Amino acid sequence: MLTRIRSEAREPGGGSEAGGTLRFTFDGREMTGRAGDSVAAALLAGGVLRFRDSAVAGAPRGPFCLMGVCFECLVEIDGQGNCQACMVPLAEGMTVRSQSGGPQVVAPAAGRRAPGQGETT
Repeated sequence: MLTRIRSEAREPGGGSEAGGTLRFTFDGREMTGRAGDSVAAALLAGGVLRFRDSAVAGAPRGPFCLMGVCFECLVEIDGQGNCQACMVPLAEGMTVRSQSGGPQVVAPAAGRRAPGQGETT
């Protein structure tokens, strides 16, 4: 089980300048995190280890580097997909959802060719 380092242990006199508790949801589940935390840190502190499924095999994925390099922590935040949870500060009322697979691809309308599918001569 993951444990959070309390601010009292890091800062003389205790307390965090960032402040209080923020409420958010992850896949419909009510959760809380601390102001100043990233979305990834709040999810990990809440016991969430699976943030998305890989596009190819559907394998569960979670944060690896926590500094914006690996892209393993991609989630949907307030309707916007492909957000790096480690790089987004937690905000009150956020709606966070796990991602499944790759990004959505919209098929061309009937009778229209997709880009790069022109006629050959």
